[in-house]
Amino acid sequence: MSVNPFAGEVALQLDGQEHRCKLTLGALAELETALKADTLIALISRFESEAFSAADIFQVIHAGLRGGGWRGRVEDLITADIGRGPVEAARVAAQLLHLAFTPAGLD
Repeated sequence: MSVNPFAGEVALQLDGQEHRCKLTLGALAELETALKADTLIALISRFESEAFSAADIFQVIHAGLRGGGWRGRVEDLITADIGRGPVEAARVAAQLLHLAFTPAGLD
């Protein structure tokens, strides 16, 4: 599967299968609700300052997968094997946030 970073897409391997992740406006709204965050800027600041939690990573990944069309349940993601482990999950979460809030071409 190819992803388009100019469209905010990032690939994530889940249970041996590659999935497209994207933080759509709907996915961002779900993320804000799930994290009970005051603002998404507060969440981005946590990632920029490396003060994020495993729960932050999980919620960003879940929102990105849903924005990319994944129809799995939260329970499915909890028990899934993320290719290359937690470090890759953190990288993908940070990349999703970066792409969602960086205008294309300004990277």
